[in-house]
Amino acid sequence: MSSAKKVDWRKAHPAPVMLLFGSEPYFSGQVAKSIRNQLRQKHQELEINEVDASEYVSGMLLNLASPSLFAEPRLIVVDNVERCTDAFIEDGKSYVASPAADTYLLLKHSGASVRGKALLDVIRAETTAVEVDCSKIDKDPDRVRFVQLQFTEEQRKITDQAVRSLVDAFSGDIAELASACSQLLVDSAESITEEIVDRYFGGRVQTSTFKIADMALAGRQGEALALLRHGFNTGLDPVPVVAAIASKVRLMARIHSDRSATPSSVGIESWKLARVRTDVQGWSDEALGGALRLIAEADAAAKGAERDPRYRIERLVTYLATKGKQ
Repeated sequence: MSSAKKVDWRKAHPAPVMLLFGSEPYFSGQVAKSIRNQLRQKHQELEINEVDASEYVSGMLLNLASPSLFAEPRLIVVDNVERCTDAFIEDGKSYVASPAADTYLLLKHSGASVRGKALLDVIRAETTAVEVDCSKIDKDPDRVRFVQLQFTEEQRKITDQAVRSLVDAFSGDIAELASACSQLLVDSAESITEEIVDRYFGGRVQTSTFKIADMALAGRQGEALALLRHGFNTGLDPVPVVAAIASKVRLMARIHSDRSATPSSVGIESWKLARVRTDVQGWSDEALGGALRLIAEADAAAKGAERDPRYRIERLVTYLATKGKQ
C-alpha cells in the first residue's frame, strides 16, 4: 500500500521527494513550472539543476544535493526516469531513504516502461513523498471535466454547449485544449457560451473532424462534404478525420449490438450516448460492417497507402450520410 501522498496535478506542492507519474507532458510540465514558482517565491536564491536519468552516472545525485558554500536551497529535476540507468536506481533509493535538507527532488516517469520500479516502490513507501498523477486523459468525460475545472479554478462560468464545442474542436493535444481555455478566460463575458467559443475559434470549430463526422451521420451529405473539402483546402490532416469518424462508427456498432449499454459501461456521458443512439437509427448490421471496411481503407490511404486519400474519405463520408444506401 502506498504511503506517499497522492495529489492532483493542479494541487501539487513542494516536498522533499516528488514523483510525477504519467505520460501527459502538459501535466508534468505544468507541475514542474508550478513547483519552481512556488519555491522561488519562498527562496529567491533557489539553485536549480536538471538531470537526464538515461545518462546518469554514479554519485551525481549526491554531488548535486550536497550543501554549497552558501547553503542555497536546491531543486533537482530528473527527466526520463522510465529510461534511467542502474546507477540512478541505486543512488535514488539511497537518497529517498534520507533526503538532504533544503533540497527538493522532482522525478518525471512517463509510465511507458517498468524501468525503475524498485525506485518507485521506495518513493511510494515514503510518507514524506508526494506523487502527482500525470496520466493522459483520452475519454470524452475526462476531457469535459478538464475543461470545466479549468474554468472552475478561475471562478468562471461556461455553458455545457460551450464545453462540448471546445472538446470537439480540440480533440487531440490536451495542451491545445488548455490554451484554448486560457484564451477564453480573458473574455469579460459573465458566462462563456457556444457563440463565444465560435467567435474565438470559428475556423477550428467549424472544420473540426468531429463536426464533419456529425454532419455525415446526421445525413447532411452536402454540408459534410463541403466542410471536409474546406478543411482539406486549409490544411486539415486526413489522419485525424478518419480517426474521428472511426471512433464514432465503432461506438455506434457497439451500441447497435448492445441496446442495454449505459454511459458507464461504454465510458461516455449520457448526452453523448443519447446522440449515438440517434445516429445508429436506420443502420443495419451489414451497413455498419460496410462502414467499418471503408474506414479501414480510408485509414490506410490517409497513412500513405495511396497518394491522395481524399477520394477514399469523401466516399466514406457519402456512405455514412446515406447509411450505406448510396
